[in-house]
Amino acid sequence: MTKTLKTFRRLGLTALAAALLTGVAAPAASAAQDRPELRQVLQEFVDAGFGGMQLRVRDERGEWTGSAGVRELGGTAKPPTNGHFRVGSTSKNFTATLVLQLVAEGRIGLDTPVAGILPEFGLDSRITVRMLLQHTSGLFNHTGQYHPDGTVTPGIPWAGKEWVDLRFHTYQPEELVRLALSKLPVFEPGAGWSYSNTNYVVARLLVEKLTGRPFTDELDRRILRPLKLRDTLSPGSWAGMPKPYAHAYYRYDDAGQQKTIDVTHQNPSWISSAGDMISTTKDLQTYFSALQSGKLLPAWLMAEMRKTHPGSESLYGFYGLGQFSQDLGPGCGVVVNHNGSNNGYAALMYSSPDGSKTLTASITEGVPAKDPLPSYPAALTKLVRTVFCGK
Repeated sequence: MTKTLKTFRRLGLTALAAALLTGVAAPAASAAQDRPELRQVLQEFVDAGFGGMQLRVRDERGEWTGSAGVRELGGTAKPPTNGHFRVGSTSKNFTATLVLQLVAEGRIGLDTPVAGILPEFGLDSRITVRMLLQHTSGLFNHTGQYHPDGTVTPGIPWAGKEWVDLRFHTYQPEELVRLALSKLPVFEPGAGWSYSNTNYVVARLLVEKLTGRPFTDELDRRILRPLKLRDTLSPGSWAGMPKPYAHAYYRYDDAGQQKTIDVTHQNPSWISSAGDMISTTKDLQTYFSALQSGKLLPAWLMAEMRKTHPGSESLYGFYGLGQFSQDLGPGCGVVVNHNGSNNGYAALMYSSPDGSKTLTASITEGVPAKDPLPSYPAALTKLVRTVFCGK
């Protein structure tokens, strides 16, 4: 397996499989002129084996939306271009922004040790806010720790039949952190880089301790309401999905037999603030453009957010504080992003550094006529370069 695919799996995007389905929706009437190059890339994702995809692009030519594949297996309707979906680890960018707003207000510093604020967990006193947001804390990943040699130390069930059986189970954030702390750290704080969902659950508890209010209330008060993101939420243990939406499916092995179930409805508390959010391509576009253009954080903290760790290279670039920065090369420049996946759904969220050009998308799984994962890196690279390089 290539380094790119290993990274793709390690970031939690492992269950992507879907039917080979055809058809591309026409752009919405209010969209910019027809974009055949975007329709072609959309179709290539479906041809690779994904069930459906919705895409929204805003650039110097205006705003364009389209979709490909099907909304539901056995049906013919295309995925809605305004559909809700689970954004997975894209949630981390929202969580990081909340924490950095508290830094901007002087309630905590980027290099403040976390243990003094959350003494009940017995965290290593060297772990700082910056280390949580950049994945350099060394904390064990409560969803399972992937090691360089390919082995995995399991955490809570998040894949396979075990997850299917527990997909409506409720986990408390404190429970996830304590499970991670019961395992040996991956390295000494600050001594390396390792993507850990636990970092962002600790960040959630940090927000709650510093503000004295529930994380979801702060998310609503500081980001969702000011930006009028009416279709975005952190659902906690709620397993529902607001309408409209495209269905998502999950394939797993059950005693040697392959089974596929509809997992549109699931309890995302197992991932908490590291990946539980629901949104739309329009809301993600509005949010990420506002963040990058300086509407949510001061310039000095945006600069800190974009300082990347040299050991964090992946398909998406290098990791800063809650987002990746990726240099596409001459004629294209740098894009910032944080993509994500939840069982059944995947999300894309890209922007130019000034917020003027954006790409947001949702991909759904289906019954796999073929495994789309090997084709994903090339398809993603082509999509990003089509939007940001004009090629």
